[in-house]
Amino acid sequence: MLKKPVKRKKLIHRPCSDSSCDSLPTKSFLPIPSRHQQENVGHISKIEIGGYMIDVWYLAPYPEEYSKLDVLYVCEFCLKYIKSDYIAKRHKIKCAMKHPPGDEIYRDGIISIFEVDGRKNKIYCQNLCLLAKMFLDHKTLYYDVEPFLFYILTETDQDGCHFVGYFSKEKQSLLDYNLSCIMTLPVYQRKGYGQFLIDFSYLLSKKEGKIGSPEKPLSDLGLLSYRKYWLNMIQQQLEKCHQTITLEELSNLTCISINDITSTLDFNGLLKQNENQEYQIFIEKDNVTTGNKKKLYAKGELLTWVPYMVAAKGDAGILNIPREYLQTISTSDISKDAIISTTRKKKRLTRSAVSNKKK
Repeated sequence: MLKKPVKRKKLIHRPCSDSSCDSLPTKSFLPIPSRHQQENVGHISKIEIGGYMIDVWYLAPYPEEYSKLDVLYVCEFCLKYIKSDYIAKRHKIKCAMKHPPGDEIYRDGIISIFEVDGRKNKIYCQNLCLLAKMFLDHKTLYYDVEPFLFYILTETDQDGCHFVGYFSKEKQSLLDYNLSCIMTLPVYQRKGYGQFLIDFSYLLSKKEGKIGSPEKPLSDLGLLSYRKYWLNMIQQQLEKCHQTITLEELSNLTCISINDITSTLDFNGLLKQNENQEYQIFIEKDNVTTGNKKKLYAKGELLTWVPYMVAAKGDAGILNIPREYLQTISTSDISKDAIISTTRKKKRLTRSAVSNKKK
């Protein structure tokens, strides 16, 4: 027997009944409803990416015709968002991208990391931020992606480089932040990829010769991940060192800021005062987190990368060498003639113009 089709009830979003909300000139800056308040609101509840159907955690500001869909389809290579399964299958056949639109700077087996410039690949980075907002509660950046670099983690097979997660960082951070935002897709979580991305961000800080720290405030999951990473790195350095070590030396070895080290030690109850009112680190053997699981760490010898160079204010220089890492050339080998100041360039232009007029 044929069953009668079941009519789906329309989900109606009722605005705030509070008089204070009605008196506001705009409601665009009001906080987005949390996961527990999304049951009676028409919104995207699932996304399909890379053959996985994933439940959405938070609302994302997709265009109106997409935000009312129950399931949103996302291409795992170009991150384009699509309305239907049929259009998504046609797009998969036509999509020419098989990896993120950037430079591959790290490869270890099937794991690769691509560096994507927000200015050069604006649409891709905007789509990435919209995707990340579905799993991050505190993310507010969606469209202003030009000041950021994005580091995309992928798993590679015969079909291409499949999106796993990413982190972003500012091209020029006044507070020396080495990470602005980090996200791993839920289907790839609990595999060590989050710790690997954090470790990779500190590897870039070591290449830059800086002490790094993530942008504050951290989300709840981000704070748990960082505290786990910081404690693990501190324990590793203390096991290697058999002499007295200061916090500054520990910071230089790990590239973790002193504030992050002290907060981690204090949170875990490892920083205590002795009889002379001096602080010492006490770690018992029972509290050392060894673990049987094989952890992923970023290997410096597999990194092909140089820091992003930002021109100084007032007299911006033009670098005549490409932004590539050459192991045979160190930073001290770059001659001063390779950088031409704007004042010298203007003099050359005026001289050439005068000579042309004389001719």
